[in-house]
Amino acid sequence: MLPSPDVIRLLLAIGILGMAVLAILYLRRRELAITEYIGWGLLIVLLPLLGPFLVILYQPGKPVK
Repeated sequence: MLPSPDVIRLLLAIGILGMAVLAILYLRRRELAITEYIGWGLLIVLLPLLGPFLVILYQPGKPVK
């Protein structure tokens, strides 16, 4: 039995939100200026499928000790 399109859309939305949350949690552990947090946060929100991966890939700022 194939899942309905509504179920697949729901799973896709949950996956996109999960990636955004992971990227935001990653940014919390980095030392950045407020404008950098805003810029990287906008990237996460405006590019929902690619933004979270770019944030983690580029590793902005320094790790918080």
